[in-house]
Amino acid sequence: MDADLEAEFSEFVGARSHALFRTALALTGHRQQAEDLLQTVLIKGARHWPRIRSGAPEAYLRTALYRQQTSWWRGLRRHREVSTDEVPETAVGVDPTATVDLHLALRQALRRLAPKHRAVLALRYFEDRPDVEIAEILGCTESTVRSQAARALARLRELAPELAMADATKQEVRR
Repeated sequence: MDADLEAEFSEFVGARSHALFRTALALTGHRQQAEDLLQTVLIKGARHWPRIRSGAPEAYLRTALYRQQTSWWRGLRRHREVSTDEVPETAVGVDPTATVDLHLALRQALRRLAPKHRAVLALRYFEDRPDVEIAEILGCTESTVRSQAARALARLRELAPELAMADATKQEVRR
């Protein structure tokens, strides 16, 4: 890659790597694995930069994140470590101790979901993408996306019933 293309790629990475990292973190659930995933995809993206830079490079790299993560899921079933060095961000005015158990339950339940279910939930609820885009990214039909999302949510309710109780309590407080 020549110096101009390298500078252009570096500028793109500087501007968009934070958003891409959030997606990688939503897919992996672990900071170190998200860093590995993003680095792997950015290395591949750098190789193809002359070809992808004229289109939608961020969309290309997001799709590459999903596909690389799916490839890793299908490959070796690695033991995943949970990083506890950093305190999770919390909203201002919210008692963080009241939601710790719920966050842990959700995190554990998400880790137990099938890879495709997790990807569908990340795309739909984390990135707020429509079913058409999700289907295109995952290489399936819209009806498959909807059924996978419904199954994933049902499985989450099964794995973490305390989340449904917390949601019901929150709605009672609002009334």
